[in-house]
Amino acid sequence: MRWWAVANFVSNAGTWMQLTVQNLMVLQITGSAAATGLSVSIQMAPGLLLGLAGGAAVDRLPRKLTAAFAQALLGAVALVTAVLVALDGLNLPMLLALAAVTGLIATVDGPACALLGNDLVRAPDVPSAIGVGSLVHSAGRLAGAALAGVAVGFLGTAAAYAANGLSFLFVAGVIPFLKAAPPSREVQPVTAPAAAPPAPAPVAAKSMSAREGLAFFMRRPRLVALAALNGVSALFGRNYSLTLVVLVTGPLAGDAASFSKVSTVLAVGGIVGAVLGARLRRPSVRMVAALTLAGALLQILAGLAPSLLVLLVLVLPMAAAESVGDTAQSTVLQTDPPAHMRGRVLGAWSSIRTVWGLAAPPMLGLFMELAGVRATLIVGGLAIATFVTTGYLLKGRKPRSGALVPMPEVALPTRARLSTAA
Repeated sequence: MRWWAVANFVSNAGTWMQLTVQNLMVLQITGSAAATGLSVSIQMAPGLLLGLAGGAAVDRLPRKLTAAFAQALLGAVALVTAVLVALDGLNLPMLLALAAVTGLIATVDGPACALLGNDLVRAPDVPSAIGVGSLVHSAGRLAGAALAGVAVGFLGTAAAYAANGLSFLFVAGVIPFLKAAPPSREVQPVTAPAAAPPAPAPVAAKSMSAREGLAFFMRRPRLVALAALNGVSALFGRNYSLTLVVLVTGPLAGDAASFSKVSTVLAVGGIVGAVLGARLRRPSVRMVAALTLAGALLQILAGLAPSLLVLLVLVLPMAAAESVGDTAQSTVLQTDPPAHMRGRVLGAWSSIRTVWGLAAPPMLGLFMELAGVRATLIVGGLAIATFVTTGYLLKGRKPRSGALVPMPEVALPTRARLSTAA
């Protein structure tokens, strides 16, 4: 697990190093916020059609080989992009094509790396392991954002893509040496009759299709609630790499260095949130909703920020609330389904999130061009707050029914991912 954490830190640092400069580069090529959002959507598009298939395929393929091969392919794509940038041969159609290829590989890489991380921790360590994964992700984001300014300033934009490509290759090299944790035996030493029921599970897992995995997801009220919260947040907020870059370089009259500072503070807030999230033992959907509401209110204030300094003060707690919410969401998501459904549930979650991911960037980009970035942040925050508040009031009026009683959160003998390498 320590090696996996190191590999994920290196990979996330490379990824955020690239992401910090990518939106700025698209904005420079096109001069359009809508085109910048379109590039993000095209990268996420394969997940909509192939997310379920990717999760089902990962359940049937050798996990280490699949994860290592996918990471190597992602590294190759990043290195090709670096060469094109260095030779000044990257235009918008080529950039969009490379983004689509990256999204296609990610449909397999995401669940493969997630389930590989599952093998490294025991069931009692699920919440803490997810918290460690969030901490590694945020630390990598902080390092990547900081290194991006150095790389671009001294080596050029191509250096960020090259570093990301090498980070993927590093993960691919680490994967063959990972050792799985011994399986948990807490539920096995029961009486003979109790040990019999788990036997049909492997058969069900083999015969279950990707579509049935989505049906399973939609029958779980808690998972549907998480998807709704994630959707409204994606549509009206959270896309800070898109909205804040326009805010900083537009109304606040900043530059790439200013946005790098904002990205760094966002990463620090993510680390603070990950440390707090690692202490959660039984997070709930209600907790995720409360953190989503807090983030929406902070987003409204960010839209009203009169200066870069005020924005930096606001994005710290905004990122912390998002990080704790993501950790709580991941814990619920990974402990609610039975173990044999894990790959398909992750695939379903990926496909559902892709719907929001495809719609949000172009919508936000267009809204920013029509109404301005400040109005986009303020109206988006109000929409999220209204949704969460309305849902809370409606839930309070509903009579409790057995179908809506929450499942035990860490009762299942399953393992969780540490973090997806990305």
